[in-house]
Amino acid sequence: MQKILVANRGEIALRVMRSAREMGIKTVAVYSAADRYALHVRYADEAVFIGEAPSNQSYLVGDKIIDACKQTGAQGIHPGYGFLSENAAFARLVREAGLILIGPSPEAMEVMGNKLSAKAAALKYNIPMVPGTEEAITDIAEAKLRAVEVGFPILIKAAAGGGGKGMRIVDAPDDFEEQMNLAVSEATSAFGDGSVFIERYVSSPRHIEIQVLGDTHGNIVHLFERDCSVQRRHQKVIEEAPSFVLTPQIREAMGKCAVDVARSVNYTGAGTVEFIMDDALNFYFLEMNTRLQVEHPVTELITGIDLVKEQIRIARSEAISFRQEDLKINGHAMELRVYAEDPDNNFLPDIGTLQTYITPKGPGVRVDDGFEQGMEIPIYYDPMIAKLITYGKDRTEAIERMIRAIDEYIITGITTTLPFGKFVMQHEAFTSGNFDTHFVKKYFTPDSLQTGNETEALIAALVMEKLLAAKKLAVAETAVAGESNWVKNRRV
Repeated sequence: MQKILVANRGEIALRVMRSAREMGIKTVAVYSAADRYALHVRYADEAVFIGEAPSNQSYLVGDKIIDACKQTGAQGIHPGYGFLSENAAFARLVREAGLILIGPSPEAMEVMGNKLSAKAAALKYNIPMVPGTEEAITDIAEAKLRAVEVGFPILIKAAAGGGGKGMRIVDAPDDFEEQMNLAVSEATSAFGDGSVFIERYVSSPRHIEIQVLGDTHGNIVHLFERDCSVQRRHQKVIEEAPSFVLTPQIREAMGKCAVDVARSVNYTGAGTVEFIMDDALNFYFLEMNTRLQVEHPVTELITGIDLVKEQIRIARSEAISFRQEDLKINGHAMELRVYAEDPDNNFLPDIGTLQTYITPKGPGVRVDDGFEQGMEIPIYYDPMIAKLITYGKDRTEAIERMIRAIDEYIITGITTTLPFGKFVMQHEAFTSGNFDTHFVKKYFTPDSLQTGNETEALIAALVMEKLLAAKKLAVAETAVAGESNWVKNRRV
């Protein structure tokens, strides 16, 4: 592949393009009307306009992505995460067009895209499962009987979904019918598929996931674990690698299970096998994500492996560039997803302009972002602004660097999750490692955050304003002068 198209936007598009550039590969960006002047569009060698701002008119339209490849001569497509990254129908379109998808086969996507078929595949290798049903249930009376057999509390889960949609916790038989109806309705609305199944509810779980890579030569390896237990609305906010609670023996067992899950579908490319772990450190298979994960940087930092480069090599039919025995864990890494959200208002999204945007620097700090000062946060897409990642020789140093980086990260004009990240890093439950997926519910309230962070950020912004005034003027003049050159290099 001499040229690849990145079918995504923002920080992940930039992340992929940077690795491609290091490999000497040309890149093509696609963009909606809302992203015409986005950083990923300016960074790419070429860019193609694919539609209006709503994603169902642009980033989710597979035919437009294929057409953009044909226009530019791109031979491969990297889907990033979200949008079309786990869409088996799109993967088939890519294959039928004679192009290469930098990801797994559509067949693997289909099996792992449904939690029930994923469980059936994993069972071939005797992977530990949470006690529950192995098939979809629609009859409420039968489902209630099965729930009693499993034992309350139970969890009703949508077979086709994720992110907490179509999921209901039921503590007692009397509540079952109402909660099942709600779960089926929500699953139908969110995924077009009302299939649900039942599992025993693990009351104090850790969310542990294993990064895997598979190639076309039959090699499958794992790159250790990530702990993603700090969540809001069943979605991750903070991730770290390695996990604080895993022993070497458990790590080896989970790694083997993850490789076996990937092997059950002849997996190629980068994927993540997710597990739930109870307070006795028993782990159970949850699902497999058939794409690069948002939190992949923490794995890269502790292993020294560029996962995007490995994805591209695998898509070019090359073997994985290392063996399992070559890998070892070095140091510790933390990631905070910096969202345009208000933690004091149930993490509701915030929109506006990045009036001040100054990123942290220094030893052990990495920022993957897709914005710069003066840009607006679009209402059409996920509200993540950046991923703030820190690395240290151990967990304590990674936490200390995260606190320092949060203090240095200056954002005004919108509310973000930065203060929440500092709250977590300084909380005894987190620093001691004694936490689970209920961290937010147990410890965080709207009055938990100090207003001092906002005051400090405002003062810093005012101080920086004068220092940056001359630079802003120069940048504006350069932008105007370069507009014609920008247009020349872009297909619209």
